[in-house]
Amino acid sequence: MRNTNFKQLKNKNVLITGGCGFIGSHLIEALLEHGANVKCLDNLSTGKFENIKEFYNNSSFEFIEGDIRDFDTCKKALQNFDYVSHQAALGSVPRSLKTPLITNGVNVTGFLNVIEAARLAKVKRFVFAASSSTYGDNAALPKIESEIGRPLSPYAVTKLINELYAEVYKQSFDFDSIGLRYFNVFGPRQDPNGAYAAVIPKFISSLLQGKSPVINGDGSFSRDYTYVDNVVEANLLALTTSNKRALNEIYNIAFGERTTLVELVNLLKERLLNYDSSLAKIKPEFGPERPGDVPHSLASIQKAINLLGYKPQCDISEGLTKAIDWYYENLKIET
Repeated sequence: MRNTNFKQLKNKNVLITGGCGFIGSHLIEALLEHGANVKCLDNLSTGKFENIKEFYNNSSFEFIEGDIRDFDTCKKALQNFDYVSHQAALGSVPRSLKTPLITNGVNVTGFLNVIEAARLAKVKRFVFAASSSTYGDNAALPKIESEIGRPLSPYAVTKLINELYAEVYKQSFDFDSIGLRYFNVFGPRQDPNGAYAAVIPKFISSLLQGKSPVINGDGSFSRDYTYVDNVVEANLLALTTSNKRALNEIYNIAFGERTTLVELVNLLKERLLNYDSSLAKIKPEFGPERPGDVPHSLASIQKAINLLGYKPQCDISEGLTKAIDWYYENLKIET
């Protein structure tokens, strides 16, 4: 991460929902480094306690096991807190197609509980994780915040509803927020296991085990893969910005380059050869396309640059190198 001085965060009370998850735990780490007092609210349904265990003895950190679908839990968690970073969600397009009611409960009811509790608590800044899935069937590239299409999955619907609720809360209650549309975030601590694992940790895990990574479709689908440090930087900027024009806006948070799935496999293999030369012979397998998948994704990040001062430093090449180092150390016992 850039050595940005977020001195405004020192001694501030910040609640992170979903803090035991991949992005949330990285955000907690950064906030503690900048002197904030951090409370993590998580029900551990997809997050892992091991992601926050290194913070547990820090006097500036508190963990509460609780579910954002319970309004009283949200109200209690937000007592005497200045800032909220709402990261809790049930991700994955395929999961939402299989369990739309659960996805809606967490992502819509849960979001409404958190933002309403934050409004009642009069928090100074509310930042929430939005999603590039909101662009739906809009095929235009790059993706521009003001131009979205029709959602292609229940998950995309829930994330769009979050944005609409944030807009209504400004209009109805004069409650300020900032939404960050993440584009395919990756990095250390992202879970490679399970049916709904993200593609980069899943591919890394397969290759480390000498198995062929399985690509959904012909491998031509492309994504704007974004290293987690860039996302953390964007969150800290959103939490601390003094630019009033930056409030009540939605921002693409990405690197601004796209990579196909075939190119991704090749990039991973190049880096993993440093650990095991036999991986050169592994070829990917190709399976059916996943329902609800968007073929291509590429973000325009100009709005975030202009209003938040966002300047992503870590491209996919550097990010994959960092991620692979972590996965090799943490997965080698299983391989």
